[in-house]
Amino acid sequence: MDDVAGRNGTSRAGVGRRPSAQDFGLRLTDPRPLTGVSNLWRIAAQAATIGIFVVLFIAALDLARAVVMPATAAVVIGLMLGPLSSRADKLGVPVIVTALALWLVVIAVFYGVVVLLSQPVGDWVGRAPEIGNTIRAKLHVLDSLWSSVGELRNSLGAGSGQGSGMNVDLMAVLQPAVLYVTPAIGELVVFFGTLFFFLLGRIRLRHMLVAIFDAREARLRTIKIMNDIEHNLTSYLSVVAVINFVVGIAGFCIAYFVGLPNAVAWGVLAFVMNFIPYLGALMMELILFGVGLVTFPTLAHALIAPLLYLGFSTLEGHFITPSIMGRRLTLNPLTVFLSLAFWTWLWGPVGAFLSVPILILLLVIANHLFPKDEPVLPA
Repeated sequence: MDDVAGRNGTSRAGVGRRPSAQDFGLRLTDPRPLTGVSNLWRIAAQAATIGIFVVLFIAALDLARAVVMPATAAVVIGLMLGPLSSRADKLGVPVIVTALALWLVVIAVFYGVVVLLSQPVGDWVGRAPEIGNTIRAKLHVLDSLWSSVGELRNSLGAGSGQGSGMNVDLMAVLQPAVLYVTPAIGELVVFFGTLFFFLLGRIRLRHMLVAIFDAREARLRTIKIMNDIEHNLTSYLSVVAVINFVVGIAGFCIAYFVGLPNAVAWGVLAFVMNFIPYLGALMMELILFGVGLVTFPTLAHALIAPLLYLGFSTLEGHFITPSIMGRRLTLNPLTVFLSLAFWTWLWGPVGAFLSVPILILLLVIANHLFPKDEPVLPA
């Protein structure tokens, strides 16, 4: 009874007492109370507000993609062409003439890419059922593996158990891809309209952005940021365009000598796809392999083109591009990959093309606003 009473007494005495580490059998070294709790809650409130803004901003970019995406693409390309516009202005060329000339050059490049790729893509889409049957017949060696995967999926309750072997419905893959990649007429109008007026009013826009600030230091900082953005984007575009042109020639040569149809279209496709880091080369190899399965009689023959392209893209990615671009335009691979993943998820193929330019733009702004502290050398 005394034991029970003692325990009850202890329990009653502990009512309202804050539990300590000893109550839970924990061993702590020098515990101290938390100081500045109000400060902590203030920081948490600010972080929550910023987090809500970021989520809503991303949602707005997604909901307004039909306008924001082509407008952003136009501004990025306009910034890349900014130094050319400045050089023409120094030579005394009227702004309207420079804007119109650069605008027509962009239209000509876009039109040429579309014309060169539309005919072979249209042929492949029209022959989708036939191509699907051919690929399925060529990959019959994988039927046993595919059937095993299907049986495992059905045993886990994830499938209905209908059919066996490897089924390839190429039309189900091509139709959504073509519809997704092909931009709407309205988006093209927004893109080319924004690009023209951005090139036309580029100087006035720069003056307006500088005039927002009153302090001389802030104005100088704004000018430096805009100049560095244009310089870095132009350097990226020019260097990468030359590298991708070489990649396009390599794609043309591989397709021509291996025997793939429409070798010129393969060169253009390799040039365009290489603007997408990491994923572009992988997608190109998969397309080469798929077309090779349909074109050539054996699986070994179909592997020649993608293997050759894999070897060249590995050489280009690990040796040619780093040696040409150097440390000045070298970006952190993890940052590039995360930017690619985010913008592809948000805006699809167009976001993939814009991922690196947008990353460069944001890094230039961040490095200007938050520069690294340089170490002070001793006297």
